[in-house]
Amino acid sequence: MEKTIEKIYNDTEFINIIKDIIENNTVNQMKIYKQHYETSCFDHCLTASYYCYQYCKKFHLDYISCSRAAMLHDLFLYNWRKHQNGRKGLHAFTHPKTAYENASKLFNLNEKEKDIILKHMWPVTFALPKYKESYILTLVDKYCALNESFCEIRNRFYKKKLFRYAYVFLCILFIRL
Repeated sequence: MEKTIEKIYNDTEFINIIKDIIENNTVNQMKIYKQHYETSCFDHCLTASYYCYQYCKKFHLDYISCSRAAMLHDLFLYNWRKHQNGRKGLHAFTHPKTAYENASKLFNLNEKEKDIILKHMWPVTFALPKYKESYILTLVDKYCALNESFCEIRNRFYKKKLFRYAYVFLCILFIRL
């Protein structure tokens, strides 16, 4: 993940598109909250935003709106693993609206950005995305979630495997003594 983040920050064209967003104090609060395992909400959104930027640019779509909306798509600012007083419904169904409300207080969103944020959880949420860029974030978001989860599970597995081998090695060593 660190290599990806480094690569993202080295892409000056992309960073200039989202600069005002990533420098915003409220947006930076996303660094406090975990999204998938050890990935912060901020890093998840940053990575999703960068992939959206790349795909939309490649397919000659609105990469600016998609990048900006993707950076804001999980601006919900709470630990979604704990039930919060006042939050009604499951996180998967409610957080797009919360993210949209938070983002719209901070930034002047265009119609495409609004749709991208509100509909990024399709088909979990039933409203169909209106724009191609909305579908791109929907797919990229799922990819990033799976990748972040897979990497953490793989890392945990390898740590356990390493401990297992160390244990076997120590047992053999003590048996020989």
